[in-house]
Amino acid sequence: MRDLYDILSVTNGASDNEIKKAYRKIAMKYHPDKNPGDSEAEQKFKDAADAYSILSDNQKRRQYDQFGHAGVGLGDTPGGGGGFQGHMSMEDIFSNFGDIFGGDFDPFGGMFGSGGRRGVRKGRDLKVALKLDYSEIVTGVDKTIKIKRHETCDSCSGSGAKSGTMPTSCRHCSGSGQIRQMSQSFFGQSVVVRECPVCHGSGDMIENPCRSCGGNGIIRKTVEIKVKVPAGVAEGNYMTLNRQGNKGPKGNNPGDLIVFFEEKDHPVFTRNGEDVITEAQIQFHEAALGVNLEVPTLDGKAKLKIPAGIQSGQILRMREKGFPRVRGSSRGNQLVKIQINTPKLLTSKQKKLLEELSSLNGESKPVFTRVELD
Repeated sequence: MRDLYDILSVTNGASDNEIKKAYRKIAMKYHPDKNPGDSEAEQKFKDAADAYSILSDNQKRRQYDQFGHAGVGLGDTPGGGGGFQGHMSMEDIFSNFGDIFGGDFDPFGGMFGSGGRRGVRKGRDLKVALKLDYSEIVTGVDKTIKIKRHETCDSCSGSGAKSGTMPTSCRHCSGSGQIRQMSQSFFGQSVVVRECPVCHGSGDMIENPCRSCGGNGIIRKTVEIKVKVPAGVAEGNYMTLNRQGNKGPKGNNPGDLIVFFEEKDHPVFTRNGEDVITEAQIQFHEAALGVNLEVPTLDGKAKLKIPAGIQSGQILRMREKGFPRVRGSSRGNQLVKIQINTPKLLTSKQKKLLEELSSLNGESKPVFTRVELD
């Protein structure tokens, strides 16, 4: 899949204004009314709209910069072609991005005569928490979650009208869902667009509402959603699945599903950024003589050499044994803090051996140092 910045011909450090200008330029060039019957131009027009919908939203742009296409719910279109999964419809594009031409109007209505598009009332976004264990975070994982969201009413097929009846066209806006006024702008003649105050943008009036949904065209259902979690995500990270939130009323645009990641506690490890920390308790003689330990890691068991004479509280580093960095090939480290166990109960033989060791070392004086308080 093409990089979103490449689609708009901007760098990843482009300002909001540069992104807006780039999209406007491409939208003008490949607009369907200027290229009738040209499927390639229409594809580029939609690709640009999809890219702009992400890069013009600061939250989604941060997710894309961090996680790539997976972070904003984009994937390759089945059959190739380099497009996007779940393309915005033409109605979505005209309704959502009219403001980039400097006002609340259809940027193309006055130039190309593309009238009659209804206003779109987007469904509400949904937020859900997804708990992950460390093994899932290390490799990335495909998860299936169940959520309750607004879906199209089965009884009325989303029309909102009682079975056997149909919505009627709004007389105030003639079914367009919009009230339009002509105006002049920098680009010439344009059409100022306002949502119809009578039908609230739907273009329809319902005289006999559906009993199942009360005329809204939507009901609450439990659905399953697949989430592709990138490797290396952390507590507090989130990703947005475009158009996977609540369905809009009467067939309008669905909202987004925002998935917040949470980490399950691990019995051995504590996470610190991309690093993991654990504590190894060893015996006095192992600290004095050194020992080779078999240490748990995120990838399974690994050998760790404990040097002779190690002190309690000393930390050893196991490189590249931490979490992977998102959108990177490197990994963090595993830090192993050494804790020396002092035996509380000794056998007579152990006690005798330690006394012999003490006599060989001679009398020692304790060393006192200053303690800095936090």
